[in-house]
Amino acid sequence: MRVLAALSGGVDSAVAAARAVDAGHDVVGVHMALSRSRAQHRNGSRGCCSIEDASDARRAADVLGIPYYVWDLSEEFEDTVVADFLSEYAAGRTPNPCVRCNQHIKFDALLDRGLALGFDAVATGHYARIVDVPQGGGVRRELHRAGDPEKDQSYVLAVMGAERLARAMFPLGEVASKDQVRAEAAERGLSVSAKPDSYDICFVADGDTQGFLRDRLGAAPGEVVDADGAVVGEHDGAYAYTVGQRRGLGLNRPAADGKPRYVLEVDPAANRVVVGPSELLSVTEISAGEVVWLADDVPAQEWTEVSVQVRAHGEPVDSRVMLRDGELLTELGSPLRGIAPGQSIVVYQGSRVLGQGNIVKAGRGAALSRV
Repeated sequence: MRVLAALSGGVDSAVAAARAVDAGHDVVGVHMALSRSRAQHRNGSRGCCSIEDASDARRAADVLGIPYYVWDLSEEFEDTVVADFLSEYAAGRTPNPCVRCNQHIKFDALLDRGLALGFDAVATGHYARIVDVPQGGGVRRELHRAGDPEKDQSYVLAVMGAERLARAMFPLGEVASKDQVRAEAAERGLSVSAKPDSYDICFVADGDTQGFLRDRLGAAPGEVVDADGAVVGEHDGAYAYTVGQRRGLGLNRPAADGKPRYVLEVDPAANRVVVGPSELLSVTEISAGEVVWLADDVPAQEWTEVSVQVRAHGEPVDSRVMLRDGELLTELGSPLRGIAPGQSIVVYQGSRVLGQGNIVKAGRGAALSRV
């Protein structure tokens, strides 16, 4: 097969490309330039897709002996991932930009260009497994958790959809640990073997998400109120707050019982942030839209026993789900705290990913899922 290997400049993508070469594929490396600032530099282990990363990707391609190109996807990245990030926060929701990047950039823009150029698949350094299961006269392709649970990235990949999954390759899916990948990179002579992992939001390389939002969205002063509507503080922009947040609330006076207060709701229409005690954060029911369902053999038109995950590195919770009129309804087996609109909820059956949706609302005994 002709395989387009996405080289981020990190150790995972370099080893993934090497394994694709070892498998006998005709591999071409491509680095996605996502920043409009060509002078952007990496800040320690924060961020990614910097000028240093492009150089590291080139050196990895040279060692592997494969062609290497840089594709400028900065416009697509700004218009989809960054724009979505800003509009979601402005609307009082909490987005996951890594999910959107996988959806719009790595498995839309990149794959579409690759297919147009005659490539058969895209290989990335994601930690997830693809399992082909015989079904009838063909094969059903399933997305599963990675062999290394500590590095599993199936949560952010669930949004890719069945068509994209059919063209994806994850050569690191079965590895037992990141140490194994680093050791393999060193054996292959890849200089990125000891490179630190990137973290935080790549386009907020200094880690100051509130500062980034303030710069892009501007100041919008408003009130912070308690659950009874009493004003207890002020804010410079409701978009800078997320459900479950405790620190940085800037409240004028403590709660009557002296206990900490948390963000319960962000109301962009009223430009108001609602705070209250931690017990009001717990929810037992979730409703999600924009559903991507990967499992045609598990239609879930009736209540289906599953587990769900609401954060990239969160613990799965035994639950039951139902698909109804394009909506994913979830009854949690045990309460979860701090669930914010805009988060992704991913549905699993064992290690298999069944689908995902974007959380619209959550509540406790709110009859979100009654039929």
